[in-house]
Amino acid sequence: MTFLRVLTSEGDKMTSVRTFRWTVLSCVAVAAATAFGLSLFARPGGGATGASLAVAGYVLAQVGFLALGVTAGSEEFRTGMADVTFVAVPRRLPVLAAQAVLTAVSAVAAAAVALVASIAVTAARCDALGIPLNLADAETVRMLVGFVLHQTALALVGLGLGALLRRPAGAFVTAVVGVVVLDQFLAMNPGRFTDTVRAFLPGTGMRLLTGDDQLAALDAASSGPPLETWAAGLLVVGWATVLLVAAAARLRRGDIA
Repeated sequence: MTFLRVLTSEGDKMTSVRTFRWTVLSCVAVAAATAFGLSLFARPGGGATGASLAVAGYVLAQVGFLALGVTAGSEEFRTGMADVTFVAVPRRLPVLAAQAVLTAVSAVAAAAVALVASIAVTAARCDALGIPLNLADAETVRMLVGFVLHQTALALVGLGLGALLRRPAGAFVTAVVGVVVLDQFLAMNPGRFTDTVRAFLPGTGMRLLTGDDQLAALDAASSGPPLETWAAGLLVVGWATVLLVAAAARLRRGDIA
């Protein structure tokens, strides 16, 4: 059983699951709809930019990308197909590796399509505000690329939790609480300790999608350690890596119940 065959088999299984397909579509739809809705509240001189409006959909779309990863990592355990899969691939780890590759590819594709859709639906509003999307601007490129990378990393976080916990509901709730709810709770209770904890949570990856002026304002108001934008992105990748390693250890040494 070569890795290419495992990859092909996992791809067939993922695309045959309706929940997975609908989750991909919902990621695109939610990102574009949220970006469009928030753009309606933008006003001249309010600090919005073409890039900030284009990536504004991450607020709700990140939940969809977490669900995408959780579904990929836990669906086989929910249906009992894991028994058949690991009889065919007794070494087990190639299955998780294939799921990681496919989840990353699916998330990159979904995030890229969501970004294009968001740019399209906010273009008219950007023109009305006089803030066209400037792709020659380094900050703009960083925010657009950051949108795709952040959502992909969150999908891998969801995959790690799904494969580790093996229960879709529990893994999804844990993912949303750890990435979204806890981050917002700590933001509403600022202080040296809470700001420090918040700086090292997966939600800090949103710095990749935040404009330079807003980042400076956030750092000035925070008592926690300031992180460079790309360092924040690497932190989310680190969370995904740790969770996938933990899932791999459980998969290799434990049962598949």
